[in-house]
Amino acid sequence: MYQEFQQRQALIIGGSSGIGQTVAETLLNYGASVTVVARNSEKLQAVLSHLEQFGKVQGWQADISNRQETSRFVERIANELPSVHYLVNSAGVFLPKTFLDHSEADYDLYLNINHGTFFATQQVVRNMAQRGQGGAIVNIGSMWAHQAVLATPSSAYSMAKAGLHSLTQHLALELSSQEELNIKRSRE
Repeated sequence: MYQEFQQRQALIIGGSSGIGQTVAETLLNYGASVTVVARNSEKLQAVLSHLEQFGKVQGWQADISNRQETSRFVERIANELPSVHYLVNSAGVFLPKTFLDHSEADYDLYLNINHGTFFATQQVVRNMAQRGQGGAIVNIGSMWAHQAVLATPSSAYSMAKAGLHSLTQHLALELSSQEELNIKRSRE
C-alpha cells in the first residue's frame, strides 16, 4: 500500500464500469477508501461485489443527468463526505449520431451530465476548502472534445466533453492560488 493514500477518501462519479471502475480498483489497492457513484443500481451492486476484495468501498446510486437527483446527491456530499481528498468525474454516455439525427433529449442528456458534474465538483471543492487540506480532482474527458471523427459522428458528445475540458482549465486557473488543490484532465 502507498502511505499517502492511507486515511484518504475518494469519490468516483461514474465508477461502475470502464475508466471509473479501474480508478476505483487502483485507489483501493493503494489504500484509499472509495465511494463509487452510479446511476444503475444493478451495475453498482455488481461493481461493489467485485471491489470489496480490494479495500473499503461503498456505493451510492445517483443519476447526475437528473437535476433533482443531482440536488440530493450534492447535499449528500456536503453532509456525508466532508473529507473527500480525491474526486474522479468519470460519468458519461456515448450515443453516436450525426448532427441532424440528434434529438433534443439526446442533447439534454449530455448537458445534464455536465450540470451534475459541475455542481458535484463545486461541493467537493467547498468541502476541500473548508477542511483546509486540499485534494485532487480528475475529470475524464475525451479526444473527441478536440477532434472530429467522421466514422463516429458525435457532435453533441464532443460538445459536452469540450465543456468538461474547459471546466477543468478554469478550475485549475481559479483554484491555482490554493496550492493544495490539484486539477487534472485525462483524455480517453
